[in-house]
Amino acid sequence: MDRISVDSSNLASVGYELETNTLEIEFKKSGIYQYFNVPEQVYNELMTAGSHGQYFSYQIKPHYSYQKVG
Repeated sequence: MDRISVDSSNLASVGYELETNTLEIEFKKSGIYQYFNVPEQVYNELMTAGSHGQYFSYQIKPHYSYQKVG
């Protein structure tokens, strides 16, 4: 999955696969994770958030299942 670099102290890059609603996040210190059944709107909000890390912590991490992939 292609990811886009983001300006964040915690997140390095973010990708999204519309066909499967899979969000992929590369963290600067802990690797790459995929989050499942994430609506496209949530991805768009993450990418336009004033703080990517804060949005992730409150709107994604506690709500979606995930697995480490790298």
